[in-house]
Parts: sequence; structure tokens; C-alpha cells
Amino acid sequence: MNDEKPPSSNSYPKSWISKLGQFLSGEPQDQEELLEVLREAQDNHLLDSYALSMIEGVLQVAEMRARDIMIPRVQMVVVNKDDDLLSVLPIVIESAHSRFPVIAEDRSKVVGILLVKDLLTHVIDHKGFKVEEIMRPVSVVPESKRLNVLLKEFRTKRNHMVIVVDEYGATAGLVTIEDVLEQIVGEIEDEHDDEHDDEVYIQRRNEREYTIKALTPIDEFNEYFATNLSTESADTIGGFVVHELQHMPKKGEHVEFEHFRFEVIRADSRRVHLLKLKLSHKKQKTER
Repeated sequence: MNDEKPPSSNSYPKSWISKLGQFLSGEPQDQEELLEVLREAQDNHLLDSYALSMIEGVLQVAEMRARDIMIPRVQMVVVNKDDDLLSVLPIVIESAHSRFPVIAEDRSKVVGILLVKDLLTHVIDHKGFKVEEIMRPVSVVPESKRLNVLLKEFRTKRNHMVIVVDEYGATAGLVTIEDVLEQIVGEIEDEHDDEHDDEVYIQRRNEREYTIKALTPIDEFNEYFATNLSTESADTIGGFVVHELQHMPKKGEHVEFEHFRFEVIRADSRRVHLLKLKLSHKKQKTER
């Protein structure tokens, strides 16, 4: 009679379990070793790919800062504190946003936030007003603010938008809670997204630095920067970077090509999400 127990359906290779045990035991570990454990768990069907991608996003959010994902001030849709209802409504309708930075004289100084829901009473009652009379206080964070801390503040303060300022206190851009969450769960589309084909792939930070979505078509990149990257090996900038490195890159890896330096800001085990582009002094683009 064979006393051996039949193999259990829950039996899996012990390598990743032992690694997880080492991690929990307090032995020195780094983030990459933790991710290796989780990837082996996925290989053993204990974790699906979407869950792994979100975990990787959570870990990366802890390392990213507001400057990495902010919408630059030149691309912000704003209203003026002296605007009235008739001036504001066309902006609200065209953009379909729910919140707007309120500026005083120019975009470098944001003095408040206008919520579209605060307009409803005035629209119904046909009341005259100026934006500064109904705007909400503005929350300000430095460019160096870590996204995991910012997400916690969004929750505790019940904010949905913050203004990012540079070292001199001038407005650098804005970040919404949706921007942060998208770093964890991927792109969040609403009912208005399908109506707008002009998705912003390339965001200018200053005269030499840009943030670029990995899904940016190479043709669009070539048109924007007046260059001629080949489309033979890839259709997107993310694909171009992967092809140049010949492996799936991690955060911090970079590729230099001609006058361009592409640095990976966010990537998971399946694909690249976000890149930082730095131009050499020889290749600077005038503002559009």
C-alpha cells in the first residue's frame, strides 16, 4: 500500500514562497526582489496580470512626484477672477471639465478653484456675479510632492485638484486625483473622452524637457519635433524605447538617440507608460 499523499492542487514551486518568507522575516530586501516574488506569483496563477500591474503602479507612485504627471500651466484651461457667467459658460461647455483654476492677471498666479456645480444656482436664477465671488480656496503643493502623499491628502482633505508651484512660488501646473489614480489603474475614460480626438500625448515642461505618453504615435512625435524617427520597428514612442533597449525597461532606464534622451518614468512588467524627454542644447524647440 502506498502511503504517499497524492499531490495537492494547491502545490506550487516553493521558490517564490520562500522568497516571500524571507521578505516577511525582516531580512534585507529591495523593491525589485519584492516585485520578482509577485511576478512569480503571477506565473503560478496566484495573481492575475491586472492585479500585478496595479501593485507595480502603487509602488511606482511612491517614487513619483507631482512634476512627473502635472498638466503644465500653458495647457491648463483657466478662467479669470473677473469673468462673469456669460464669459465662463462657453469655456465650461467646450472643455467639459468640472473644475477650473482661477487666475488673477496671468497663469503664474492661481487664486482659487471654480467648481461647475457652484454655477448651477446662478444659471437657474440668472444672477449676475464674478467668478471671485463663488470660487473655492486653492490647494498648493510643490513640484517635489510625492504622489503617494498627495493621494492621501486628496482623500483626507476631500480635494480633487491641486496647483503645483515651482521653487519661486509661481504656478507650474496642476494635478487632479484622477491623474494620480491613473498611475495605478491605467487610463480612466469618461463619457467625454470619446468626443475629443486631440489627446495630449506630449506635455512641455520647459524649453528642454517634456513628458511624453508611451502611446504617442511616432508620426505625431516626428511632426511635433520636426524629426524622422523610423516607424519600421515600432509605431509608438514606448515601442521605440523598448526596441532600442531590447528588453522591457524599468523606471529610471534611458535611451539616447540623436539629440533626444528618453527616460522611463513609469513602466510595469508588460509595457512602458510614461517617459521624460530631454533635448540637447543643439535641438531646442520653440514654443508652439
